[in-house]
Amino acid sequence: AELESVRRRIAWLLSRAPADGARLVARAWVDPDFKRRLLEDARSAALELALDPRPSPVVAALENTEAVHHVVVCTLCSCYPRALLGPPPDWYKSLPYRSRAVSDPRGVLEEFGLDLDEDVELRVVDSTADVRYLVVPRKPPGTDGLGEEELAALVTRDSMIGVTQPRAPEGAVATSA
Repeated sequence: AELESVRRRIAWLLSRAPADGARLVARAWVDPDFKRRLLEDARSAALELALDPRPSPVVAALENTEAVHHVVVCTLCSCYPRALLGPPPDWYKSLPYRSRAVSDPRGVLEEFGLDLDEDVELRVVDSTADVRYLVVPRKPPGTDGLGEEELAALVTRDSMIGVTQPRAPEGAVATSA
């Protein structure tokens, strides 16, 4: 019975997808009150959308702004908010990413195609066994008329880790941060 319980939990985690986290981000982009609640208590906010972030580890949401950009890494292993983002990408678990995200974060972001202005404060946050992070990326320009579902389609797993920006809407010109 215990082995079957473990198998069910693993299957559930493997079934998770970045779309769940993208729903949180899109709601935060259109609903300032929800965004405040998400930044204060990501678990409760996820439950509002009928998403199950699991009671532990704690998931903390961090907002990227014009002045501050967050990048998530787990320097010890690959702690990651699987319940909201699905399995982590291979590069996230790699030693080069885990070490360079701390020692040369701007260089790592440039390799992902993200060139931040020098005046943007770059904060590298280290996930742990107790706390996982979800980045709320900046809403792309040219998206004011889009609904929540359309906005969620622009949010990528990598933008919720902080190594890229969300996709630009079709027909929009991409800009750097």
